[in-house]
Amino acid sequence: MGCEFVEDGAAGLPLWQRYADQFPVRERLIYLNHAAVAPLSKPAADAMKRLADDCLTFGSLHYGEWLAAYEGLRVAAAKLMGADRSEIALVKNTSEGIATVAMGLDWKPGDRMVGFREEFPANYFPWKRLEEKGVEVTWLSVTDSLDRIDEAAKGARLLAISFVQFLSGRRAPIQAIGEICRRNRCIYLVDAIQGLGAFPLDVRACGVDALAADGHKWLLGPEGCGILYINRALQDRVEPVEFGWTNVARYDDYASRDMTLRPDAGRYECGTLNTIGCFGLKASIEFLLEIGVGEIAPVVLNLGDRIAKGVQARGYELLGERTPETGAGIVSFRKPPLEAAEIVRKLRASGMITAARAGWVRTSPHFYNSPSEIDQLLETLP
Repeated sequence: MGCEFVEDGAAGLPLWQRYADQFPVRERLIYLNHAAVAPLSKPAADAMKRLADDCLTFGSLHYGEWLAAYEGLRVAAAKLMGADRSEIALVKNTSEGIATVAMGLDWKPGDRMVGFREEFPANYFPWKRLEEKGVEVTWLSVTDSLDRIDEAAKGARLLAISFVQFLSGRRAPIQAIGEICRRNRCIYLVDAIQGLGAFPLDVRACGVDALAADGHKWLLGPEGCGILYINRALQDRVEPVEFGWTNVARYDDYASRDMTLRPDAGRYECGTLNTIGCFGLKASIEFLLEIGVGEIAPVVLNLGDRIAKGVQARGYELLGERTPETGAGIVSFRKPPLEAAEIVRKLRASGMITAARAGWVRTSPHFYNSPSEIDQLLETLP
């Protein structure tokens, strides 16, 4: 699995028909807000219900199954991104994953890193805080050329960028930037929350050193449960900032006072995990792996293209340039003097879920949305 996706060549019904029964939300809503909080997939919801019922009836009697779910989630997440399970830590969310790297490195005044102005706060605020402590940040735009990024990466310790930008939906050239970071010996961190699950990303092929994402968007899982990939070499350079009983190798020996770290990314897990969330996220990732993210990607891209072309035909302004290389599942648009919030309210009244963001209407369909649902959206727009 590389960084690019392949066109859907599967015979038979389109994805939305093949998997319609896995998304009961379709019976009530046209849900186009996966960039915010997605509906749970049925496999995720079923897995969480099973655990809840088991805990209700048996408490922690089947604790061994909890441990198996944690391990199963690490394995599934690693498979999704081409990593090894030893490089996956289970975290609360993307913010915790990014902060683990940002705060765990031994930054010194005069060090420099590369950030991007358009980032979501989770991938912006940590670097601003480092800036206050004497770390120099070279701030770029996601629309800057690869040559400009290459120039900025020279001498930088780290570069952090989103796989897909949260507002414009611009998909970054992850592999090309990875080559730049590798050439400049610059740590490469990717905020993957707005793309992982919808578009393939192979951390080995793309040269990614660290990646964070959580389950409640394109992975179709629960909130409060995420994954942090951190490659083996980087683990020796990033100290755990939060330290509790499960960071250590002998965490299952409660009488031990040996503080030797776990030999893998588990060293970044501080205390009890979100067990029910792990059950749900494991099930949702395994579900996506069964479908194939390479098959999902062109469907999501085509749905986004359908929205983009449709809103422009109705006189709306599109945020950013959308191409086959940069397009993703997020499409934002506006039509002054109409207020984005009012448009979103009108759509909601018709059973269509979108979001207002910074004066734009943001739409974000997933593979189980049908083209006819997109057409209904377009017909309902004022």
